[in-house]
Amino acid sequence: MTETLEKIVPAIDALLPPGMAIACEAAGVAKARRNAIDLLVLGLLAGAFIAFGALFMIVVLTGAAALPWGVGRLLSGLVFSLGLILVIVGGAELFTGDSLMVMALASRRISLAALLRAWFLIYLGNICGALGTAALVFLAVHYTLDGGAVGKVALSVAATKATLPTDRLLFLAMLCNVLVCLAVWMSFSARSAADKVAVIVPPIAAFVACGFEHSIANLFFLPYGLAIKLWAGPGFWTSIQQGPATYAQLTLPSAIHNIAVATLGNIIGGSLMVGAIYWLLYMRRRPELAASQD
Repeated sequence: MTETLEKIVPAIDALLPPGMAIACEAAGVAKARRNAIDLLVLGLLAGAFIAFGALFMIVVLTGAAALPWGVGRLLSGLVFSLGLILVIVGGAELFTGDSLMVMALASRRISLAALLRAWFLIYLGNICGALGTAALVFLAVHYTLDGGAVGKVALSVAATKATLPTDRLLFLAMLCNVLVCLAVWMSFSARSAADKVAVIVPPIAAFVACGFEHSIANLFFLPYGLAIKLWAGPGFWTSIQQGPATYAQLTLPSAIHNIAVATLGNIIGGSLMVGAIYWLLYMRRRPELAASQD
């Protein structure tokens, strides 16, 4: 596979889209062949990494009301990019980015059963990583920082997500994973860690600034907000001059609804609107592409 890529462009240059397609397909095959423990642990890491990005976003949004609305959104998106940077550079498996595995499926390099097995294990790991991080952050009483303002922002973010109607949520999730998968797709062109960071940040900052919905991030935002609502002490509510009733629509069923619909939208956006299109462009005539490199 390395020899094939080197025939497309010299090693010192970034890969061009045809080479990126081959690399993406090869990555999908490798993921499908990994054992269950590896996929679960790598998925757990990714869930935790995305949760760290989400927590960073909450902290930066605290007090951002003093800034122009768009500037605050931009800053929150820039810091949230930490999550995918850790996933790509640090090494982990993120369900949303792994929507690109459909390229290997379309090329018949992996079976549908192998794809679904990998997705299930990675998603399960993402759940554990995101929920575990939410629990640790809550137990650290992080929400009381800045006189409870951090917790108030966390509650606001979670409540806003919990009240999104199904149709809007689905489209927001589709748009989100278009940008996430484009970030992952472009990372296949990179030759260094700096290159990867450079191509990851703009799409991720854009999806956060635009208010799109990421299912794995929401596995942190919503449980963390629920934990604060249910178990924060009276002193916290006094400090923010609110009560749990302010967030009446933030419930377990509304959180599950958000995550379920966002997951479906993320699959559609990443698999069909990015993976399938790039496969159509560069891989449907794969024998011709391979012959052109001989």
